Amino acid sequence: MIKRAILLTALLAAAGCGGSSTSASNLPPTSVGVFTTTDIVVGTGATAASGSRVTTLYAGWLYDTGKPNGKGAQFDPGPGPLNFVIGSGTLVQGFEQGVIGMKVGGQRRVIIPPELAYGSGTPKPDTIPPNATLVFEISLTAVQ
Repeated sequence: MIKRAILLTALLAAAGCGGSSTSASNLPPTSVGVFTTTDIVVGTGATAASGSRVTTLYAGWLYDTGKPNGKGAQFDPGPGPLNFVIGSGTLVQGFEQGVIGMKVGGQRRVIIPPELAYGSGTPKPDTIPPNATLVFEISLTAVQ
C-alpha cells in the first residue's frame, strides 16, 4: 500500500512538469473522473432509451476538480440541436450512455472518463488533450 502511494505521488509529480505553452499537450491535465450522471432538472416527457432517436442541446468542458461542478475550460459551446440514435455509436459512448433514462425537458450533467470519450485520440487537439475526462451538460428536447 505504501509503495502504491509513493508510486502515485511520483507519477503525479512527473505529470506536473512541463512548459507553459498553451497547446493541448501542455494544458493542465484534467483530473480523471468516474462516469457520473447528475440530473439538474428532471424532465416530465418521454424517456430516452437505447435505440431511441433523440434531440439534445449540450455544452462541453474539460473536467477539472478545482472548478465548480468540475467544469474547466469549455471546448464546445453547443452549436445547436444534436439529433442521434442512442446506441448507434455516432457519438462518444459516454455521451450516448448519459442520455439514457433522461425525460424530455430534463437537463443532466455527465462526467465522461477518457475510456468512454476520446481516449488517447482527440478530434480537437488544440482544445481537448489526449486522455481527457469530459463534462457535458445535456438538455433533452425530444424523443422519437
